[in-house]
Amino acid sequence: MRLFLLLFLGVSLSLSAQDKIGIVKHNHLALQVKDIQASAKFYGDFLGLERIEVPADLKAIRAWFKIGTDQQIHLLAGRTEPVVNDRNGSHFAVFVESMEKAEAYLKARNYPYHAQVRFDGVKQIYIPDPDGYLVELNEMKK
Repeated sequence: MRLFLLLFLGVSLSLSAQDKIGIVKHNHLALQVKDIQASAKFYGDFLGLERIEVPADLKAIRAWFKIGTDQQIHLLAGRTEPVVNDRNGSHFAVFVESMEKAEAYLKARNYPYHAQVRFDGVKQIYIPDPDGYLVELNEMKK
């Protein structure tokens, strides 16, 4: 029994010491959308994300956008079912320069949003994209 426990412990320690998958950072988020043009207009024109060139044979069914320095959003045509969400459900979050500026931008355009203060004092704003995916805007904690 003692030998079994020593062998089990040795194998367990050996396995836990092995490297995991080795993820180093986030690359992109892919969202399936109903109308690629409407969604591209929202992410590009409304949110102001920089568009990334898509291979020519994919332009009709894809739109890619840069977020920050090295992350992306990939829009994929083909959604047929509605996205069902609420502000406590699935969403992705991005940092903005100024929450006041972001909220003023939304108000000036009568764009629907929900604002709240997180438990640690950070203000959050949730906005729906054309498909109903929720985008959380928040300011880096000072």
